[in-house]
Amino acid sequence: MKRIATSFFALVALTTAGVGGYWAGLRGYTAPSLSSFVDAWSRERPAPPKGTGPVIYFRHPDGEPIYSANPRRTEDGRDFTAVHASEDVNFDSATAAAAEAPAEATNTAGEKRILYYRNPMGLPDTSPVPKKDSMGMDYIPVYEGEENDGSAVKVPTGRLQRTGVKTGAATRSVVVRPVRVPGTVQFDERRVSVVSTRTEAFVEQVAQVTTGEVIAEGQPLVRFYSPEIAAAGAQYATDLNNSPRGAAASGSLQRLENLGVPAEAVAEIRKTRKVPISVTMTAPRGGVVLERMAVDGMKAEPGEALFRIADISTVWVVADVPEYELGSVRVGAEATIRIRSKPGTVLKGKVGLIYPQVDTQTRTTRVRIEVPSPDGILLGNMYADVEIAAGAGEPVVTVPDSAVIDTGERQVVIIDKGEGSFEPRDVKVGMRGQGITEIREGVEEGDQVVISANFLIDAESNLKAALSALTPAETKP
Repeated sequence: MKRIATSFFALVALTTAGVGGYWAGLRGYTAPSLSSFVDAWSRERPAPPKGTGPVIYFRHPDGEPIYSANPRRTEDGRDFTAVHASEDVNFDSATAAAAEAPAEATNTAGEKRILYYRNPMGLPDTSPVPKKDSMGMDYIPVYEGEENDGSAVKVPTGRLQRTGVKTGAATRSVVVRPVRVPGTVQFDERRVSVVSTRTEAFVEQVAQVTTGEVIAEGQPLVRFYSPEIAAAGAQYATDLNNSPRGAAASGSLQRLENLGVPAEAVAEIRKTRKVPISVTMTAPRGGVVLERMAVDGMKAEPGEALFRIADISTVWVVADVPEYELGSVRVGAEATIRIRSKPGTVLKGKVGLIYPQVDTQTRTTRVRIEVPSPDGILLGNMYADVEIAAGAGEPVVTVPDSAVIDTGERQVVIIDKGEGSFEPRDVKVGMRGQGITEIREGVEEGDQVVISANFLIDAESNLKAALSALTPAETKP
């Protein structure tokens, strides 16, 4: 039954087509041929451009996201479509083209003209017209004024961002490099006093003072008897009695002063007009008793030391600085003192003297630092850790340490000339400290230098210089 229905409908369709054709023929209508439809479609749709350059990869013929590095067939036996270099999507090329388009437009205005195009990989190959290399990369234009830059290189903006190139300005600042050395505490030689007599004397009594005790200025130390002082005192008292105005006593008074008689004893003779049997000697300064040699009943010779007293309000810290660090240490530099026996105690001082001698065995030089000792916390021969703020002391041109490429024989800094152009420049460096380096020659204040990924630019610059030296002159148009 189904077959009979299908045949019936087919017969009706053929009859209708025949009647329609007969009616169109009577009125002069003609039906367009199939070839005319094909020709019209071909004229309206442009032919796809043919790919140029080497084959990069192969993709699925239906446009599916399936790719292959080698020729391949689908499951139904169809070949994968070859994708040439010109057909591949390259964002770097698009970015570079977009960035270079305004430059080329500007060059056509007469500011700069393109001399030739060089190989993008640095090979000794140039072209007078734009072209691509075997990998499909565009040749780089060389503008007027750039052909003699030597080792200077020009890096596209996209590559700068990917490689992490960062720049910074050379500034003028003070280079400070801390020098850390050990030191010891010593007493200030200018604050040490010796108590002695200027004539032969006999010690009658010594004060209850021992070595290491702290005494005050004017504190009694020793009482002694001296025949010569007694004779001079008697003469002074006689002169005072014979001359009420004391005009004739000037000679005997001068003799007492020459013998070192304390002013208090002289005043007592002037007041009582009597000669004291013994004289008391007091401490000339306050401080610590370093030595006590006086003993009750002893005979003291002229100039013999009875006491040694040191003022410890200010002490010295003597540090041993290596010979190679002496060039950065200067008188007046700030120093930080940390006492090993007193953790947490930090004192400040200044370099007072650099000793004019280098130890032949340790190759170090002593540096003297004057340090106040509050409450006498610093004791003689204490060990200390010394940090000296060494440096030039005056502002100099500096760059970050990372900006300097040091090969051992030469130091190089990459200068950012703007618009992606960089130039390696030899420099002479000075002192380093706290992350900065002094530049004595080659860089001026305000110059932009590369502080990150500079070795990549330096490597490309060296490669370009080497290839330029090997490139014959006739290869350039």
